[in-house]
Amino acid sequence: MFNNALHVLLIEDDTIEVMKLNRTISKLNLTHKIIEARNGEEALNILEKKESLPDIILLDLNMPKINGIEFLTILKNNDTLKFIPTIILTTSNNKKDLLECYKIGIAGYVLKPLKYEDYVTKIEKLLAYWSINELIKN
Repeated sequence: MFNNALHVLLIEDDTIEVMKLNRTISKLNLTHKIIEARNGEEALNILEKKESLPDIILLDLNMPKINGIEFLTILKNNDTLKFIPTIILTTSNNKKDLLECYKIGIAGYVLKPLKYEDYVTKIEKLLAYWSINELIKN
């Protein structure tokens, strides 16, 4: 494959979801590096370091401390961080959330399917798409 390995910041408070993504990456033999943050606050601390910014961010909406939409608003108001493509990865198919996220400036909104096989397929396509994009490297 001609895909580039991505540095992915996964912002997810559910341990099972984190394990599921890592299992999927492993199952697909992908070389992407996953950086994990349990909530928006932790993610902002990781991003403040700035020495190795992620290529993309996978963001859950329903989280403690700073929820996904609050995190997104902070991210998109930061001159350095606002260009990192952020993809919502959520169980929420709330149209209000969907519209709000696109207004703030997301790169995509992906619903987590219930079946693991469907999840693997979606993650594979999502990461394949972003790994062939020309991304801003910091």
